[in-house]
Amino acid sequence: MTTVTAAEALVTQLESYGVEYVFGTCGHTNIALLDALGPSSIHFVIARHEQAAAHAADGYARASGKPGVLLTHVGPGMMNAVTGVATAAMDSVPLVVISGDIPSYYYGRHPHQEVNLHADADQTAIYRPFCKRAWPVQRTFDLHRTVERAFWTATSGRPGAVLVNVPMDLFSRQVEPYTPGSHAIPDSALPGLAEETAGRIAQALLDAERPLIYFGGGLRAPEAKQALLALAEHLDIPLAHSLMGKGAIPDRHPLLLGMPGFWGLDSTHAHTKDADVVLALATRFAETDASSWEPAYTWNFPPSKLIQIDIDPAEIGRNYPVEIGAVADVGHSVRAIEAAVRALRPEPLTRPGLRETIAVSRAELFDLATENGASNNFPLRPQRILADLRAGLPADAILVTDVGWNKNGVAQSYDLPPEGKFITPGGASTMGFGPAAAVGVQMAQPQRTVVALIGDGGMSAQLPAVPMAVEQGLPVIFAVMNNRAHGTISDLQRSNYGRGYGCDFTGPDGKPYSPDFAAYGRSCGADGYEVTSAEDLAKVLATAVERRRPAVIDIPMVNEPVPTPGHWNINDIYNGNFPDEG
Repeated sequence: MTTVTAAEALVTQLESYGVEYVFGTCGHTNIALLDALGPSSIHFVIARHEQAAAHAADGYARASGKPGVLLTHVGPGMMNAVTGVATAAMDSVPLVVISGDIPSYYYGRHPHQEVNLHADADQTAIYRPFCKRAWPVQRTFDLHRTVERAFWTATSGRPGAVLVNVPMDLFSRQVEPYTPGSHAIPDSALPGLAEETAGRIAQALLDAERPLIYFGGGLRAPEAKQALLALAEHLDIPLAHSLMGKGAIPDRHPLLLGMPGFWGLDSTHAHTKDADVVLALATRFAETDASSWEPAYTWNFPPSKLIQIDIDPAEIGRNYPVEIGAVADVGHSVRAIEAAVRALRPEPLTRPGLRETIAVSRAELFDLATENGASNNFPLRPQRILADLRAGLPADAILVTDVGWNKNGVAQSYDLPPEGKFITPGGASTMGFGPAAAVGVQMAQPQRTVVALIGDGGMSAQLPAVPMAVEQGLPVIFAVMNNRAHGTISDLQRSNYGRGYGCDFTGPDGKPYSPDFAAYGRSCGADGYEVTSAEDLAKVLATAVERRRPAVIDIPMVNEPVPTPGHWNINDIYNGNFPDEG
């Protein structure tokens, strides 16, 4: 009987699942699988650090709609990937991690790089707090079934990260060739909203005087977005989005208020605090979107009544009491509610003055951003950087941000075109996400312009992203908003403690310090551009977009806080104002 290695059989299984790319790094525990990948149709994307590989796989999944696949090595390899895998997990991104492990017959003897000190070795335990499942494969016989379960689990229900941990000797053992279709991934049938529940929600929206719809990052499918717009427009209900929901509905839609929370707007909060009924869709009411859950600033439950729909039962009522809670697919739910509303009230409803009020507040927001973005000061104000990006990028460009002004400022005031896309690390707010994630995004969307809009801290954290883009021939533009500091935290420190220490980058002479990121880009084989005046950025950006090559743009920027109209409890803590511990 003809046999192959388990690694070769696994590669055939991955091919049958439509896997195009595997991101990762090599190690002695996974090179048998790498050798099997070599002649296959699957392309291995090598990274110089496992966190970079994880973020790239995450970015690919977000931009393609397919699960990302990450390959890691035992011990320090899979531990280096923890931050990237957790980032994907917390943002409900499907990610399948395959990790090599020590030989099965050396378990507990502390062979080379085994994670074993105060307990028996179990590197899967490291991933369990944030993965949906972590499987330790113990027999080659179990490998195919486990991988099928992994893909199913990562993509079904609330998507997330999973781990398949494989002792290295299993990859090299002989097995029968894999038969495509023998472990097919089942079709995912998401739960729908019960007709009776849809009717109750429809009636509650019709009875409300000041209803509001709040949606989050779980609103992803195009048909779900269209259904939401149809419902909102039929009942003339204002819409607010979480940080992760930015871009799901066009920024210029006449019913869109914008984002609430820390970086939300007073005009948005006027509606969120005053709503009598809030329909919350696929959102977890994160602290950032809820002003640390203080009712005086953003959400006011009760007296506001909350109707919450989410695919994850753990999110229903986690942070606020619910009037109606439903575990269901958001797309099906919105369509069911809209049908129930139209059955009860076929004619559209109009709320006098609502759209006019929203139009005024949105115009003020974007006009202020335009005014601030016209500044010719140098180093540049962050608003000027965003304004030049908005003017110089194609309408369908994808902005992949890191943390700081590039995330919070974009979510708050960047007028994202309807064709554009905004990708950001919401749940973990991971510094270093942007550079490598943009590489994965560009692999998934090769024809579009992809910009990693990042701070100098984020760029420094993921320098391996640039050679990865060069090696893959990807025209990612790394736009570095360089204020020579961990700017957001530096601002917090100065505003609360009156001085800065440990947050700003300085040289031995005490002066602000920064690597030459443009020179670094050139040293990697990318294009490198230094912005030396207020007029430079627009010119440099146009060149980078036109050339379609990997490029690093070093943009000197002043350290200016993002406006924070909402509330963040940490400021109370810094000033000694704590809740009663009793």
